[in-house]
Amino acid sequence: MKSNNSKNMQQDSLLDKNTIFPLQPNSTIPKLGFLGVGWIGRNRLEAIAKHQVAEITYVSDTVPANSEEALKTALNAQAVASLDDMLTEEVDGIVIATPSALHAEQTITALKAGKAVFCQKPLGRNRKEIQKVVEAARAADKLLGVDLSYRNTQAMQAVHRVIQSGELGEIYGVELVFHNAYGPDKPWFYDPKLSGGGCVIDLGVHLVDLAMWCLNFPAVASVNSSLFSKGKRIISLEEEVEDYATASINLKTGPHVQLTCSWNLPAGQEAIISANFYGTNGGVAFKNRNGSFYDFVAERYYGTRTEVLCSPPDDWSGRAGVVWANRLAAGEKYHAEAEEFIKVAEVLDKMYGK
Repeated sequence: MKSNNSKNMQQDSLLDKNTIFPLQPNSTIPKLGFLGVGWIGRNRLEAIAKHQVAEITYVSDTVPANSEEALKTALNAQAVASLDDMLTEEVDGIVIATPSALHAEQTITALKAGKAVFCQKPLGRNRKEIQKVVEAARAADKLLGVDLSYRNTQAMQAVHRVIQSGELGEIYGVELVFHNAYGPDKPWFYDPKLSGGGCVIDLGVHLVDLAMWCLNFPAVASVNSSLFSKGKRIISLEEEVEDYATASINLKTGPHVQLTCSWNLPAGQEAIISANFYGTNGGVAFKNRNGSFYDFVAERYYGTRTEVLCSPPDDWSGRAGVVWANRLAAGEKYHAEAEEFIKVAEVLDKMYGK
């Protein structure tokens, strides 16, 4: 029976891949503005253009060369100077990929102008900022999405299905890891006032989201963390950001979550990324393969036996934005799932001692 379940999950993953992209009948292709079209913003733009789920109307970036590069994909788009220039009557949504300090304010401005928003993570630098964004989305009744991209990998979808099926029994342990052998190349990442933090808010946000999502966003009982910068414990989070962090997270529903993340760690490979879930009836894991930032597998554990549920290839980069654009095209408005962003931010704030 276990083998059949695994085969079904592999088939479901393939179905997910094929069904999340086509527009649904009676959908109206939305018109979008892209604010920030550096590497990440341009990647999201290219994914949405590739799947033809939206019309790219405007692009804007403080670096003119970035806009010029984006226009090579969005041939009919217009480059404009600012977000305000995009908030025209014809535009349905804004995709934001700017520095973290700007996310909350820019998202709220777009929402108040009646536009749906898809924003890079983090949505804000702390829970307070994110709470205001979610309140603005609710008041405007507009779809709000955040680029928590690993949710949309086939491997993580397979892991989520196993956990939601209940077949793991009582889940008691979760181990989360994200080591990036490199570090951000933009100076603002290292300024806590602009970034909100270091590797925790940059990488840990993905891990916390995956754990909370799989466990149905339980309440958190306690969080204990240790934050380091260049090998030394951080004394003042107002002056420096962490490049190595560990956290012990106890959930009120019972499970214990252990998280470790870093920048510039001598890990022996480019990246180590994993989310392991252990229950009374076995385990399941999402993990990268061969140090890759892009290739992921899903594995089911039975004692000493491992079963592969899902493996590469999977062209998932930019998929989260495509899914959001599909939902916008289908006419979706504000969804209560936006409150999940607040719950993730609460955990991060506790890790930062806020």
